[in-house]
Amino acid sequence: MSEMRVVGVRVELPQNQPILLLREAEGERYLPIWIGSVEATAIALEQQGVRPARPLTHDLLKDVIGALGRELEQVRITDLKEGTFFAELVFDGDIRVSARPSDSVALALRVGVPIHAEDSVLQEAGLIIPDEQEDEVEKFREFLDSVSPEDFRGADT
Repeated sequence: MSEMRVVGVRVELPQNQPILLLREAEGERYLPIWIGSVEATAIALEQQGVRPARPLTHDLLKDVIGALGRELEQVRITDLKEGTFFAELVFDGDIRVSARPSDSVALALRVGVPIHAEDSVLQEAGLIIPDEQEDEVEKFREFLDSVSPEDFRGADT
């Protein structure tokens, strides 16, 4: 199992579909995961340090976990089946709850816990970006610095 760092989210064109990009903390593999626009907004808000006037769903979940006296210890991306990623929230007492990776990452960022990916998931979906493409990753980071959460809202919002 590898610890992962959140590089960020980006809207992939022309599909207008957000992608969450994770990178191994002690490695060179990247893990791209297609996510929903609501979760992309939640991740982007937290990365930018934006505090909404009222708690969003992931903020509420963080507060509920604390109010119940539980502690989220880590998030694990556990499986990839037919193009769908699976994750679990790991709480104190080895309590595990199945969750989507996008929700799990949004919560992990708010709580400040590590994100891990199973080696089997990284072997199947992980990408190694050659040195000549590293500038693309830097452009991605620059994009993240310039994007606002409203950019992730769909046309129906």
